[in-house]
Order: sequence, then structure tokens, then C-alpha cells
Amino acid sequence: MDKDRIAGSAQDIVGKLEGTVGDIAGDAHSSASGRFREAAGKVQNMYGQAKDTARDAADTITSSAKQAANSDIVRDGSQAVAKVVQDNPLGSLIIAGAIGFALALLLRRPATRPAPRWRMR
Repeated sequence: MDKDRIAGSAQDIVGKLEGTVGDIAGDAHSSASGRFREAAGKVQNMYGQAKDTARDAADTITSSAKQAANSDIVRDGSQAVAKVVQDNPLGSLIIAGAIGFALALLLRRPATRPAPRWRMR
């Protein structure tokens, strides 16, 4: 549980109490202050919940990635690629070069000149 959730819940409870006391006493300022504190506590609580959800999702993704990296399928695939490269190093080098060349063509941007600020006529 996140500290923002705890602080938000406490602020929410204190705000409800202050608002109720303000209503009973007829003090509009205390009532409004309590309602504001209650709303701020709810927002802080929701922020803490969002952080908890994001942390849980990140933990789940990390554990899934670790399991996938340690799986037999990945290990077998990497061993198969290593065997092909060892059996045919020249062909592998040509394929890797072609892939690099294709990526360079795709990622290359044409040179652009900034627009002139003034024109000579």
C-alpha cells in the first residue's frame, strides 16, 4: 500500500469530520475547508491507487519477461541461430549487412534546410 493512499485516506476522514463539525456549528468557512480537505484526500488516495496499479503492472511485466527469457523456446531458438551462423558464417555476414543497409535506408532522413528569413530580390 502506497503512502499516498494512507495520507489521502487520513486527509479524507479529517476533512469529513471538519466539514461535519462546521455544518453543526454553522461555520461556513470550516465546512468549506473540510469539504476541500476531503476532496484533496480523495484525489491523493486515487493517486496512490494509480501508483500501486502501475507498480503491480510493472512487476507483472518484469516477471513475465524473465520467464520468457528463461524459457526453452528462446534458448532453443538462440542455439539454432548460433548453429546456422557457425555452419555458414559468410552467408550470415551478408544477410546481416543487407539488414543493416536496409535499416540505414529506412532511417535516413533527407537533409532539410531551414526556411530563409529574408529573400534577396
